[in-house]
Amino acid sequence: MKFKKFKFKKVKSTNNTAIRIIKSSNSKYGMVISDTQTMGRGQYGKKWISHKGNLFVSFFYELKNIKLSLPRLTIINCLLIKKLLKNYYKKKIVFKKPNDLLIQKKKISGILQEIVTIFGDKFLIVGIGINIKKSPKIRNYPTTSLDELTSKSISKRHVENKLKLIFERNFLKMYKLNKKFNK
Repeated sequence: MKFKKFKFKKVKSTNNTAIRIIKSSNSKYGMVISDTQTMGRGQYGKKWISHKGNLFVSFFYELKNIKLSLPRLTIINCLLIKKLLKNYYKKKIVFKKPNDLLIQKKKISGILQEIVTIFGDKFLIVGIGINIKKSPKIRNYPTTSLDELTSKSISKRHVENKLKLIFERNFLKMYKLNKKFNK
């Protein structure tokens, strides 16, 4: 399965942009990428702090043949991002429920998943933020970035392309997993 890329310089939120694209096109699968986002969202209405150079992306796909629960989809998507991060950082990466990835007890990535119904079809939107260049300062919640952890300058485009490949390669596995859980 190939995800069509929708690239932007600046958006309010990649998740909101994904919803707009679903409403205005026939796209059933896509990847929304932006260099900056001004009103990124996190879990429970929290703001996602979006520093330039970090990755802001939302995948969307129709849930027509996928009957997995949202918590199960969250775990799968966190594992996919963990797989991506392992390309750059080989040590321990921890999944912290409900949707964060931590390295050395510091947040490096978060996910915001939303199910939306548009014209009678259900879609899952998976918003992903990964700190590549800079980590935000959040009181009582330590953060980190890939550049800080590796002492290297990691290419945002390289991370973006690897993430797209991981989602494309694992999308069909989700269908198989779906069949296994629903037997």
